[in-house]
Amino acid sequence: MKGYRTAGHESFPFRYTWLPKAVQKTAEDTTLLANEDKAMVELGIGKNMVRSLKFWSQVTNLIESPERGEFRATALGQMLLGEDGLDPYLEDIQTLWLIHWQLSRHSESPLLAWDFLLNRWHEPELVPSKIIPFLAKELSNTGSENPSIVTIERHLDVFFRIYVPGKGKKGNVIEDNLDCPLVELDLIEAVGNRQSRNTNNSRTETIYRFRRDEKSDVTPSLFLFCLNDYWNRHHENSDTLSLKEIAHGYGSPGQVFKIPEEAVRARMETLTIDVESGFAYSESASLPRLERQSPLDWRNLLNNIYIGNAVYA
Repeated sequence: MKGYRTAGHESFPFRYTWLPKAVQKTAEDTTLLANEDKAMVELGIGKNMVRSLKFWSQVTNLIESPERGEFRATALGQMLLGEDGLDPYLEDIQTLWLIHWQLSRHSESPLLAWDFLLNRWHEPELVPSKIIPFLAKELSNTGSENPSIVTIERHLDVFFRIYVPGKGKKGNVIEDNLDCPLVELDLIEAVGNRQSRNTNNSRTETIYRFRRDEKSDVTPSLFLFCLNDYWNRHHENSDTLSLKEIAHGYGSPGQVFKIPEEAVRARMETLTIDVESGFAYSESASLPRLERQSPLDWRNLLNNIYIGNAVYA
């Protein structure tokens, strides 16, 4: 049974420098994040932000704490954001999509808003006052310790601030949101405002929606990396997966990236052009499916994203 997480981020979205700093600084000192006063000095941020940085670097699978009082980069974190990593300064948008994928892939103790909204929310619009009761019910249904509605509201607010740039009174982007790199994905867009149903006053709330399109910046090699990861975690003992599973299955690339089914089909068809990819696509009217013919090493797949040697093109 899932134990959802709704807190730990201290109501801060992560900022551009946080994840690279977490990986690179812990390579120098594995005890740094366990000492908040020292971390404040080394990282140049306040105590609550240190806690938030520690939270985000762990839920993105870039930092782990194998022993009490010790934090170090995971193999993924070191390979991606280490000083000699593939993208140590978050300069490639594919890295941002990878971070989004990592936030969305937890099966144990997942982030509530990410897990529910990416996989279970099917309405065309994302309206906070409509979502909050569903999140509270989801917590109740899974037997999780129910946080207050205020905690859920803050958690949902952070979810939107991760992806949507804020606007000041004159239309200027707020500095805090500039520091949150996933706004560049343009995954969620604000489409309007309405009066909140949760209040008895004239307070308005923003209406959002997911951008559902082909996502050309989710490159073939990136899609394959995530497909392989999804396959290993959710269908380890299966040799084949249907188009429906890859496009709409819980935690699938199609769901997490909000890619339409026909665009997923096109990716599956193209994938098998390269006979060395280890995949074969079978088209049938009743059940289009993909067969995985050989195991794939995630490190090689990650390298392919950045060196331009895509497994399929």
